[in-house]
Amino acid sequence: MPNWIRVAAESELAPGQCGEYVAGERIVALFNVGGKFYALDGICPHQGGPVCDGLLIHRVEEIIAPDKTYQGMRFSETDLHIVCPWHGWEFNIETGKCAGDGKHGLKRFQAIERDGAIYVVV
Repeated sequence: MPNWIRVAAESELAPGQCGEYVAGERIVALFNVGGKFYALDGICPHQGGPVCDGLLIHRVEEIIAPDKTYQGMRFSETDLHIVCPWHGWEFNIETGKCAGDGKHGLKRFQAIERDGAIYVVV
């Protein structure tokens, strides 16, 4: 049976924000994305940077035409990333996977909102 740990009141984290919380012995980065909550390890695997101090940004993607010519860049409408403030490692908010190297990533935790509070399982 999962051990749900209360980490925050829902009102503490506005949409589009990240908060750093302690859950058990883990530092957790908690994200509010349009009212849905995601929880990732709060410490970057590269050199231990504070994930929540980073920039939330949509993934940059290249536009390639059907004839394979480069048409420029745009921000993804769906993939939201957090960028570690120390060295720029970029992680998908939903999966925790590193954008630059799929072998690395942030551990993902289950997060739920219940009775005005956010709980995670670590």
